[in-house]
Amino acid sequence: MDELDSAIVRHLQRDARQTNRDLARTLGIAPSTCLERIRALRARGVITGYHAAVDPAALNRHVQALIHFQIRPLSRAVIEAFKTYAAGLPEVSTVYVVTGGDDMIVHVSAPSVDHLHGFLMDKFTARREVVGFRTSVIYQHTDKQVLEPLTP
Repeated sequence: MDELDSAIVRHLQRDARQTNRDLARTLGIAPSTCLERIRALRARGVITGYHAAVDPAALNRHVQALIHFQIRPLSRAVIEAFKTYAAGLPEVSTVYVVTGGDDMIVHVSAPSVDHLHGFLMDKFTARREVVGFRTSVIYQHTDKQVLEPLTP
């Protein structure tokens, strides 16, 4: 990615709803050049989509937590099956497969701590592949809105 591609990505991360013409004007390039660059960024998989930022509390998701899982037996089939199961639950926003003492971390949200507790008990304690889990309730978090490319 060159400087122009980086600038396009940076501006689209801040506001993906701006028009091509407005973005081109901001960057000091022709609209046709801007559109061509955006299409190339999508074709290369740099831009993978456009999303609306939503307040979880507005969706009755007042409590967020990270659940750290230990899974056994450790095999590709077991990990993939559990990942698919977890990702299909409405309370789950993200599933991570990780290294270290835990095998997976699942980001969840719920209306209340009581709902979170029930969700954990009902959805995970009876799973044979789950040998243990612990939960960390998230008090605060900050999302970085704009990711900059890193130099190799």
